[in-house]
Amino acid sequence: MNQFDFIAIEGVIGAGKTSLAKLLAKRHGAKLVLEEFEENPFLPKFYEDMDRYAFQTQLSFLASRFHQQQKIQNKELFHELVMTDYLFDKDRIFARVNLAGDEMALYDKIFSIMNLKTPKPDLVVFIQCTVERLLYNIEMRNREYEQNIDPVYLQELNDVYNQFFHHYDRSPLMIINASEIDFVNDKDHLDYIDQQIFYLPIRNTHTHITPG
Repeated sequence: MNQFDFIAIEGVIGAGKTSLAKLLAKRHGAKLVLEEFEENPFLPKFYEDMDRYAFQTQLSFLASRFHQQQKIQNKELFHELVMTDYLFDKDRIFARVNLAGDEMALYDKIFSIMNLKTPKPDLVVFIQCTVERLLYNIEMRNREYEQNIDPVYLQELNDVYNQFFHHYDRSPLMIINASEIDFVNDKDHLDYIDQQIFYLPIRNTHTHITPG
């Protein structure tokens, strides 16, 4: 059985990263650290006017994520495993899509300082989905401010995520093709993912899995 201190689960909006993190954390008694997106006051405004509120939204997320990462480095007693539903590095993925010019330059300076002070996960799990599946999941979870999300924007995010993780080498990486599976409602799918993560050797390179 693999022993981890820190696992980060990632994916584009609607991929199911929070659901998977909750399910696995419950199974393994992990300390669960969830992204505080609902506490970002600029997020609903961002979906209404992306150009106007992108920079404020991005910096708010960056500050919140960095604060959480600092807490992760001081693990709570009785919790050997910490599991998050985001990777700190991914903050820059959104910045590359949403920012440009002087705003991107300023963001990069702040991010570079913070990134040096964040813990490195023992394993990153990237949930890969088609845009069609992402849109379906977003519709099903029915968050009001997400319902008018532009499919073109979602496709751009999906492309950037795939590119980012294609080159990612900071930690061992497991990629789950989740376009045709349902680990929330199908226990066999969840069991398979659980086994791949916790009971089989993890190589120091990319590992692709597709539950049948």
